[in-house]
Amino acid sequence: MNLYQNDLYQDDLNYVAGINLPWERLQNKSILISGATGLVGSFLVDVLMLKNEKDALNCTVYALSRNAQKASDRFSKWNGNGLLQFIPYDINLPFKRDDLGTVDYVLHMASNTHPMQYSTDPIGTITTNIIGVQNMLDFAVEHHASRFAFTSSNEIYGENRGDAEMFSEDYCGYINCNTMRAGYPESKRCGEALCQAYKAQKGLDIVIPRLTRSYGPTMLMSDTKAISQFIRKGIAGEDIVLKSAGTQYYSYTYVSDAVSGLLYVLLNGENGEAYNIADERSDIMLKDLAAIIADIAGKKVVFEIPDAVEAAGYSTATKARLDGSKLKGLGWNARYEMSEGLKRTVSILKSN
Repeated sequence: MNLYQNDLYQDDLNYVAGINLPWERLQNKSILISGATGLVGSFLVDVLMLKNEKDALNCTVYALSRNAQKASDRFSKWNGNGLLQFIPYDINLPFKRDDLGTVDYVLHMASNTHPMQYSTDPIGTITTNIIGVQNMLDFAVEHHASRFAFTSSNEIYGENRGDAEMFSEDYCGYINCNTMRAGYPESKRCGEALCQAYKAQKGLDIVIPRLTRSYGPTMLMSDTKAISQFIRKGIAGEDIVLKSAGTQYYSYTYVSDAVSGLLYVLLNGENGEAYNIADERSDIMLKDLAAIIADIAGKKVVFEIPDAVEAAGYSTATKARLDGSKLKGLGWNARYEMSEGLKRTVSILKSN
């Protein structure tokens, strides 16, 4: 996928790179990003490298990925640029790199984020979110990082107990921990607790951006989330397949808004705090989301019963809307509402 030749994608990158942030905090610094080839991580890498190119930020980006060739292919525009260095690494293994010296910022973004992975690799889902976090925290301490960011998830809130319309950062809903599907949200909760432990015991400066269900043109074609399957069907010109009644009411975020929010947390957030990256203009029921994509594609929505493996990976939460007012207090605002973000995503992916 050559996104770099797409005008809309370039516009998204330039928009985020042009936001009024204290970029000087990254000037002549280094940043290590796990999960660098993922939906959000890859867009972040592109923004940082564009900032290096346009504004001489001179920020060294260490991009961690299990497959260095995959990373090189994804970031083809920056190949040969010494400020982007690919490091092949399995997040579940201890990470020792004495040659790197001080690494100023560490962002842990690697995670199994697809429902099919929750049901087919539940062990890997949990270990990435606990052992992987600890490996990155240890690295941050050993390399004297000035800040560590752990990208958490809307799933840590569990199921709505019926006592809140929107989830603020201190809300804690119900999760039945004695199930396989609990592995993802419970391990994300544990990852956050581990961050707080390192803050208290090791004096590490940490922030926790909590992402909603993110989407955009950097999505992987292997992604099994419902919105990703809808988009894939839409760009293929096929009917949109809905595998439930579609009454789930969730928050979503277009990738450029997710990354701008993450940067606000990284550069402006308060040590030890968690921040929802969410805008209520992108809160929508799943059936309405499917209808928007069907309309864009000129197709219809059809119902299909999921198989057992698929169903096992689905979230049991029926209403999970995140309150983004805390992040907006730092100056962040989303650029796109839901329908516009979806149109943009389909347009970019179809052109590629």
